[in-house]
Amino acid sequence: MFGRRFRLFSLFGVAVRVDLSWLVIAVLVTWSLARGLFPDQISGLPKAVYWWMGIAGAAGLFLSILVHEFSHALVARAYGLPIKGITLFIFGGVAEMEDEPRSAKVEFLVAGVGPLTSLLIAGISYGLYILADGALWPLPVVGVLWYMAMINAILAIFNLIPGFPLDGGRLLRAILWGWRGDLLAATRTASRIGASFGMLLIILGVARFLLYDWLGGIWSFLIGVFLRNAATASYQQLLIRQSLEGTPIKQFMNPNPMAVTFDTTVERLVEDYLLRFHHKMFPIVEDGMLAGCVTMQEIKSVPRERWSSTTVRDIAQHCAAANTVSPDTDALKVLSLMNHTHISRVMVAQDGRLVGILSLRDLLQFLAIRMELEGVASQGLSAAELREK
Repeated sequence: MFGRRFRLFSLFGVAVRVDLSWLVIAVLVTWSLARGLFPDQISGLPKAVYWWMGIAGAAGLFLSILVHEFSHALVARAYGLPIKGITLFIFGGVAEMEDEPRSAKVEFLVAGVGPLTSLLIAGISYGLYILADGALWPLPVVGVLWYMAMINAILAIFNLIPGFPLDGGRLLRAILWGWRGDLLAATRTASRIGASFGMLLIILGVARFLLYDWLGGIWSFLIGVFLRNAATASYQQLLIRQSLEGTPIKQFMNPNPMAVTFDTTVERLVEDYLLRFHHKMFPIVEDGMLAGCVTMQEIKSVPRERWSSTTVRDIAQHCAAANTVSPDTDALKVLSLMNHTHISRVMVAQDGRLVGILSLRDLLQFLAIRMELEGVASQGLSAAELREK
C-alpha cells in the first residue's frame, strides 16, 4: 500500500509516519482551496491571503485526519490490539493494527469511533464558525472554520459508507460477525460491497472526466481503484491469516529437500544444485545431522577461478533461529519470520536432523488453491506481496 515513509513524531506511544504520496494531496488541497473554494466563498481578498487560507485549510485537514486515526489507534490499544503506527498517505490515513479484533464488539467500537470523532470535530468547527461570524472575526478565519466544519462532516459521511475497508464497512462486518459468528464470511460480504463501491467510483470518475470535470474525474477514479484493491486485499489478508494460523509448517514443507555436504566444491554446488534447482540457499547435512547452510551470498564471495578448489566447508554458515524452525512451528509465525528477516526459505529440523524445507513458493501454491476455492482472485500474488500480508 505504501511507498517510502518518513517518521514525523510519536504521541501516546504511537509512531506517526508520512508517505511521500501525502505531499501530492497536501499541495493539491492547498492549491484547490487557494485558487477555487475560498475565492468563491469570500471575494475581494488579496491573493496572498487566499494562499494562507489554503495552507491553514490543508493543515486543518491534516490534523483532522490525524485525530481521526488516533481515535482508532487508542481504542484499539485499549482493547489489547497492538498498533504498528499511523501512516498518512495520498488517500488520507490509516491506523495500522498488527492483528484482527478479537470480537465483533471490539471491531464495532474501533471502527465506530472514527466517524464519531470526525463529526465531533465538525461540530466544534461549526460552533466556532457561528461564534466567529457573529463576533465579526476576520473573514479568512471565518472561511477556514467553515471549511473545517464542512470537510469533517464529509469525511464522517464518506467513512460511514458500508464498504470494507472504510469504517462503515468495518461496522457492517462487526454486525454480520456478531450475527453469524463467522468473521471470514462477514469480511467477504463487506469486502464485496467495498469493491462494488470502488467500481462505482471508477465509473463515475470516467464519466466526470468525459464531461470535462477532469480533476474531479481523476480523483474519483483513483479513489475507486484504491478502494477496490484495498477491499480485495483486506479479504485476502484475513484468508491468509485464517489459512495459516494454528497450522504446523510440516503440512506445507518439502520433506525431501536437496542438501549438500561439507566436501561439495563450489563449482559442483553451482553447476549441480544452484543452476539446476534454482534455490539461493541449500542446507548442509553431515552424518544425517543438519550442520549449517550455504547461500548465494557466500558463493559470490568466492572468485570464479577458485570454485574448483573451494569447498562448502570453507564458506558454510551456522544454522540460526532466523533460518531454522521445528516442524510444529505455527505457519503464520514462520511467515512473520520470513517477513522480518527477508528470507524466502527456512530449514525445518527436529532433534538436530533436517526433516524438510519450507519456502514462500510452498505457501503461495497452497494459498492460491485456497483462494480459488473461496472464489477470490489471487491477482498474481507474488512472494513479495505475500510478505506484506
